[in-house]
Amino acid sequence: MERQYDTPTIVTSCLAITMTIMYFVMPEATKQIFIVFSAISWFLVAICWLALKSTQYMHRSEGHEHVEKKKLTSHSSGQTLQMTSNQISQAKSELNAELNSLRSSLKNKDAEIESLKSEISNLNTLVEIEKLKVDLADLKTLAAKESSKKKK
Repeated sequence: MERQYDTPTIVTSCLAITMTIMYFVMPEATKQIFIVFSAISWFLVAICWLALKSTQYMHRSEGHEHVEKKKLTSHSSGQTLQMTSNQISQAKSELNAELNSLRSSLKNKDAEIESLKSEISNLNTLVEIEKLKVDLADLKTLAAKESSKKKK
């Protein structure tokens, strides 16, 4: 397996090593600062190393996907070339027949909807007529009551 080196990882490693060495060389007053710098630089080394490993992993898995995609593409194009013009025209005529049957059933449904609408409007008219008959009967009853009161 070929070793790959990442420039940011190498640079941050050199920085972390330098900060760690500087901690031991510098006077006592600056040691606290170099502890912080050293910790931060080692953290950056870890982040760079994880990024490198992640990139390497993605490139390895990406190579396998390309092979599969090429196989699928070549396989599917072989299938489309095998269809003859007769098969295409036969499929086209079958689809046209299905489309025509759907259109005719849709026209039938539209006709049914129109007839139902007319029946509903007729029913509304009948309901209104019955309501008028009831109102007329009520008026006749009231008129009869009033005329009987006047006669008394």
